[in-house]
Amino acid sequence: MGFFSKIFSKEKKETLDKGLEKTKESVFQKISKAIIGKSKVDDEVLDNLEEILISSDVGVETTLKIITRIETRVAKDKYIGTDALHRILKEEIASLLEENNTESFEDFHIPQMDNPYVIMVVGVNGVGKTTTIGKLAYHFKNAGKKVYLGAADTFRAAAVDQLSIWAQRVDVTLIKQQMGSDPASVAFDTLTSAKKNNADLVIIDTAGRLHNKINLMNELTKIKKVMQKVIPDAPHEVLLILDGSTGQNAFEQAKQFTLATEVTALALTKLDGTAKGGVVIGISDQFKIPVKYIGIGEKLEDLQVFNKTEFVDSLFKATH
Repeated sequence: MGFFSKIFSKEKKETLDKGLEKTKESVFQKISKAIIGKSKVDDEVLDNLEEILISSDVGVETTLKIITRIETRVAKDKYIGTDALHRILKEEIASLLEENNTESFEDFHIPQMDNPYVIMVVGVNGVGKTTTIGKLAYHFKNAGKKVYLGAADTFRAAAVDQLSIWAQRVDVTLIKQQMGSDPASVAFDTLTSAKKNNADLVIIDTAGRLHNKINLMNELTKIKKVMQKVIPDAPHEVLLILDGSTGQNAFEQAKQFTLATEVTALALTKLDGTAKGGVVIGISDQFKIPVKYIGIGEKLEDLQVFNKTEFVDSLFKATH
């Protein structure tokens, strides 16, 4: 099932299957009901399928693309039985993800560089931002990397405290200042220390306030400029964390953050507690930004590098 399936362990696959269970059950129960008594895929089946995908937070535009593709196949093959609908839907979603997400990621891999690789993390409060940073630090440390964290979300004492707990738990270096300090100053200190101590990776947490996009934009721009005084091409990655369980809210947040700064990768959290896993498909399609990580549970190992082949496979597994 493609190159990455070879390195996708049985344990990771089981975790992924379990994490997507609620979405799978919700979507396929609805599809099964929609095709009861139908022998072929007709307009009514397609209308029902459209409604199911939209209600699963795939998003209107992406859903219409999928339906159009299925219509094209139905027209071409003249007759498609409802028993083939799951297979065709799986193929079309896989193909859509492949087109929109051309980048494939190796397991917690960063490129070899002269300076530390810098990830700036953005996202609103409550989406699992700090937890995701902690889990990323854990995985990269396990991969043999020297990791530094920068607590540049200085507006919330809880954010700095939480990051401190994660840094201790994972045993990585945390650079922080007083609450209310200039976030750019924290980023500057973190990169300076990381560079001096030959770190491999720096992860910078930033404040997640969306009430004023101009302020957010100015702050993130300032942090970037200050980091570039230490490492000219930093940040190498701007990772937006979104809460998958919020469905359409995640779309809105993605829209706001992509307007405020140049987002290069996405992480979708809390997919295990929701039937809205379809949001991964819609966001990947609408924003053309690769989904890099997905959170499918509480444990450290439950943050996974997003593997589109395995994701679609888990979503459609054992539907009969």
